[in-house]
Amino acid sequence: MAARRQYEELARQLSAIGAVKRGLGRVLPHECPAGSAAVLTLLDRHGEMRMSRLAELLAIDMSVTSRHVAHVAERGWIDRSPDPADKRSRILRLTPAGRDMLAELSERYMSALAHYLADWSDDEVDQLNTLLGRLRDSFGDCRPLPAVPAPKPKSVPTPTPTERTTRTPV
Repeated sequence: MAARRQYEELARQLSAIGAVKRGLGRVLPHECPAGSAAVLTLLDRHGEMRMSRLAELLAIDMSVTSRHVAHVAERGWIDRSPDPADKRSRILRLTPAGRDMLAELSERYMSALAHYLADWSDDEVDQLNTLLGRLRDSFGDCRPLPAVPAPKPKSVPTPTPTERTTRTPV
């Protein structure tokens, strides 16, 4: 098992990944922010699905998912059709325009990664892919850890009857 200092350094490095994600986010087209790109990517990877499943995969609230879905639907990148099993629900699926947008997103991401990692060897990129995949697998479905009991508060001594007073301190 790694030493505490190694986990502390890993926590710092993972926090810094936010800068990498923001850098990659800047290559996205203005009309397709990161949330929209995530919707398209998940529909491509997992196929058609209900919005509740999409919210689960995105690990975000249904109201936020609904806004992302509305955004991509307005642009014609997905289709929302009635679910034959439950007419109140909608089935989401990519449209040809959505697949075209995904191809553009992929090209932009690959170009940005190639630019930023130009001085990395093929083996280093493979190693990073392997380790990031293993990290993701270690987290599984990212469900919260079991609750850790809160530390017990330090006990405050109860004043003895002679120490109790009703007088206001001076």
